[in-house]
Amino acid sequence: MNIDSIINSAMEEANAAFSVFRKKSLKERAHFMRTIAQQIEALGDELIIVAGQETNLPEARLRGERGRTMFQLNAYADACERGNWLEASIDTAVPDKAPPKPDIRKMLIPIGPVVVFGSSNFPFAYSTAGGDTASAFAAGCPVVVKAHPAHLKTGALMTEAIHRAIEICQLPKGVFTNVYSPGFEIGKALVMHKLTAAVGFTGSFSGGKQLFDWANERASPIPVFAEMMSINPIFLMPEKLHESSSDLAKQIAGSITLGVGQFCTKPGLIIGIEGEDLETFIETLGSEIKNIVPAMMLHAGIAESYIEKSKLALKQPEVKKIADADATAKENQGLPIVAKVNAKDFLKNPILHKEVFGPYSLIIVCENKAEMIEVVKNLEGQLTVTLMATENDIRANTELVAIAETKCGRFILNNVPTGVEVCLSMQHGGPFPSTTDARFGSVGADAIKRFARPLSYQNWPNALLPDELKNENPLQIWRTVNDEITK
Repeated sequence: MNIDSIINSAMEEANAAFSVFRKKSLKERAHFMRTIAQQIEALGDELIIVAGQETNLPEARLRGERGRTMFQLNAYADACERGNWLEASIDTAVPDKAPPKPDIRKMLIPIGPVVVFGSSNFPFAYSTAGGDTASAFAAGCPVVVKAHPAHLKTGALMTEAIHRAIEICQLPKGVFTNVYSPGFEIGKALVMHKLTAAVGFTGSFSGGKQLFDWANERASPIPVFAEMMSINPIFLMPEKLHESSSDLAKQIAGSITLGVGQFCTKPGLIIGIEGEDLETFIETLGSEIKNIVPAMMLHAGIAESYIEKSKLALKQPEVKKIADADATAKENQGLPIVAKVNAKDFLKNPILHKEVFGPYSLIIVCENKAEMIEVVKNLEGQLTVTLMATENDIRANTELVAIAETKCGRFILNNVPTGVEVCLSMQHGGPFPSTTDARFGSVGADAIKRFARPLSYQNWPNALLPDELKNENPLQIWRTVNDEITK
């Protein structure tokens, strides 16, 4: 079967399933998602063993990620059932107004089949049954996953779990399909297919931007929700740095090298003002990095890319390596590295603004506060920006704080950016190029809204309205009725 046949079959089945699945109640969708979580748990140790063989990730990390994936499915199921994400609103008729005001009611409805691209660094939580898939199911959309080549067997096991849940819940088979073919052709075909309604992606800038471009070349453009790149700068403010330079260095060293630096929230830039406190920080950070043993990266391609990009950064004449690990990195291992550069040289060199995916970070040494402000002004959009600062630091640097707010989706104070809590208040997304749409995030219940669109019903009789909008509110969800939030 050629690529076109594979894609046509998958998308036609998904579209046929959409007509059924979109009409399933919030409770039924939630039950389906909870059943998937149960079936993933039922895979037992086989899932952990296979994923470990394919990704080089340690057992403890994989068990934690499996737990997170099941939590996501259950949490999004709960959110789906609560219905807050629907943004249901009712404005009742005022017939004696001139002209008469009609009865208008609005809610979010599912947009159609969603294509999800599996992520290399999260084989569970951002791949086959990960957050994008869970969000789409909660919205009422079927999913077609383009499996990541780095963990095909893991994806196949997760697919089995989803298919068992489909059978248990008596849903159409096309609610979920997992497809794989080598090369870029299948990705393009999925994005360009006339029945694809939206795309979810976590990966490289080049990959996400290409999907975005294809989606906008279609006769009918579709949204692409791509998380692509972020260097997650940390600003070391003077008073905080003076108080705890060594402790900050130890904390940040752990964040740089967590998971061999293969998190999208790894801090890749550290910005401080020159002086004794910054020198203490640099010395301690270098000592910490030297003591961290190189570890296996996800696969050979990522390891090769890390070596290439870190070497390119270190080749820049103005960049000085501070430290790397004492142990020699073996094949496919990531060698922890920290380097430094003056702010003036950083600002002039676009190569130093690019993400190096792996355990590498660059310290930017500023002459003064004004130069630090120039650095933040020239940053691209980020998933996170972190301030290591006292309250006095914040009050004394209002301009920097105000600019930093415009650069990120998550603004962190006195904590490291690695670690993304799955909750409603989490924003895991940010201005371009960190994502293609800063209005949305891929973590937490608000992620469901990516795969839904608003629809207004005007002058419909109560009996024919969706339950979500009926006068009696049979689902007991929160709604805005004549500008008042109520049940």
